[in-house]
Amino acid sequence: MHNVLWIVIVLISHEAFQYFKTCFHAFQTSAQRVIPTSKAPVLYHHVILWTCTCLHGIFITDMPELRLNLITKEWVIISTERAKRPEDFKVKGKEKAVAQFVETCPFCPGNEDKTPEEVFRVSDGDTWKIRVVPNKFAALHRTAERMRLNDGYKHVISGFGIHDVIIETPLHNMTTALQPVDHLAEIIRTYKRRFIELYSDTRIGHVIIFKNHGERAGTSLEHPHSQIIGTPVTPFQVRSRIEEAMRFFDITGECLICKTLTEEKGEGSRVILETDHFIVFIPYAAISAFHTWIFPKRHSAAFSDITEDEMQDLALNLKTLLCKLYFGLNNPDYNYLIFSNRIKDAKSEYSHWYMSIIPRITTTAGFELGSGIYINASLPEKNAEYLRTVKVPHSL
Repeated sequence: MHNVLWIVIVLISHEAFQYFKTCFHAFQTSAQRVIPTSKAPVLYHHVILWTCTCLHGIFITDMPELRLNLITKEWVIISTERAKRPEDFKVKGKEKAVAQFVETCPFCPGNEDKTPEEVFRVSDGDTWKIRVVPNKFAALHRTAERMRLNDGYKHVISGFGIHDVIIETPLHNMTTALQPVDHLAEIIRTYKRRFIELYSDTRIGHVIIFKNHGERAGTSLEHPHSQIIGTPVTPFQVRSRIEEAMRFFDITGECLICKTLTEEKGEGSRVILETDHFIVFIPYAAISAFHTWIFPKRHSAAFSDITEDEMQDLALNLKTLLCKLYFGLNNPDYNYLIFSNRIKDAKSEYSHWYMSIIPRITTTAGFELGSGIYINASLPEKNAEYLRTVKVPHSL
C-alpha cells in the first residue's frame, strides 16, 4: 500500500506530469508512422483519462467517502472499507407460519366492534376489502380544540389532529408485498381520498401517509395496515426540505426532484425499475442500506394530484420493489412514507411529492444521533444492481 501511495504522490505532482508529457511526445515522435499527428491529442487525452481511472480504482475506491443528499441536506458516509455485499443484508431466521385469521386481532373480519367506528370502507359485495378507522391509541385527537400558548420560551399547541388506520386487507397473513397490483391500487386510492379529506379541515397543517412493517419498523399489530396523520403544524423536517427545494429552484430555475430524477436516470447505475409514470432507484447518498425512492416523472407538488393511471402504475412499482425486498432480503422490516406538500401548494414549481421506502436492516447509533451524519455500510450502486437481478415469481 505504501508503494501505491508513493506512486500516486509522484504522478499527481507537477514535475511528474511534465515528465509524463515529455515521454508521451517522445513516444509520438518515434511512432509517427503508427500514430498520425492529428490523432495524437486525442490519444494523449485518453491516456491521461486511463491513468486517472486506474489510480481512482487503486486508491480512491478503497477509501470511505462522504456523499451529500441534496434533497434531505444530510451528509452520508459511504463506508467502502467495511461495505457488506448486498446479500449479506438478508434477514435470518424470520420465516414463521402466520394464520389467515386470528381471533384476538381487532383488524380481522368479525372483530369490527373492537375498533372505533369506521370512517370509510372499500366493499366487495357483503364483505369489506379495505377499512379506515380512527386509531384507538391515536397520537393526536380529532375532538380536541386547537389552541396555542406562548409563554416565554415555552410554545405549546393542544393535541388536536387526525390519526387514522388503513386496514389493508381482511387477511391477517397477506403481507403488502404479496398483494395483487389491483388491490394495492385500491389502497393507494384510499390514501388519496383520506389525504384530501384530512386537508379539508383548515386546522390541519400537514398530512403524512406511512406504513410500519415489522417490529423494527415500529409496528405493534401484525395484521397489514398503514396509517395517516394530520398534524396542526408543518414539521420542521418537512419545512426544511421545502425550503431547500425553493432555494435550489431560485438558483437554478429547476425542480430539485425533477433534476435528481434526470441525473439518476441518465447515470442508471442506481435505477431498479422504470415505468411510464415512475422511476424507482436507490439515491446516490442513501442514508442506509437499500433506502429507496419512488419518484413520479410528472412534476406534481401534492399527492392529491395523482391520476388514475398513475395510481395503477404506482401500485405496480411499489409491489415490484416490495417483492424484490421480500425475496431478495427475506421479507425485512421496513417503513414507507409519502412526502408531499399541501394541497393548496399543488401547483408549486419547486415542490415534488415522492415515496421513500426504508428497510430496517441496520441500526442508527450514537454517531448518527449526535452528528446527523449517517453511516451506510453498503454501496448504493451494488444494492441497486442486486435488486435488479432479484426475480419475482410470475404467479405474483
